[in-house]
Amino acid sequence: VQLQASGGGLVQAGGSLRLSCAASGNIFKINGMGWYRQAPGKQRELVAVITGVDSTNYADSVKDRFTVSRDTAKITVYLQMNSLIPEDTAVYYCYADLSTGTPWSFTRNDYWGLGTQVTVSS
Repeated sequence: VQLQASGGGLVQAGGSLRLSCAASGNIFKINGMGWYRQAPGKQRELVAVITGVDSTNYADSVKDRFTVSRDTAKITVYLQMNSLIPEDTAVYYCYADLSTGTPWSFTRNDYWGLGTQVTVSS
């Protein structure tokens, strides 16, 4: 399984960015996908996740500003980030909880993308 993220970059405070992450491989079930981030000198933290039944969970710091969504057919998760603030500056990592194989013989694992830099200038 590979996760390929895109959409990071430099934006001014108040601006917007949209991150995308596509999963590829022998995937037969999406249990959950989402985003974590890690700022310099800080631990990696959850930003937003969406489960296989479209339940979502957000960090308090991004509620009402960020929206996580997914396209099951494309095995892709998106993160729409609005009203960005400098504190959102971090490397954003795509995350996926996937089952691979077949319904009769499968393995469930967590997967991580390489990360994409988001920088918000004041």
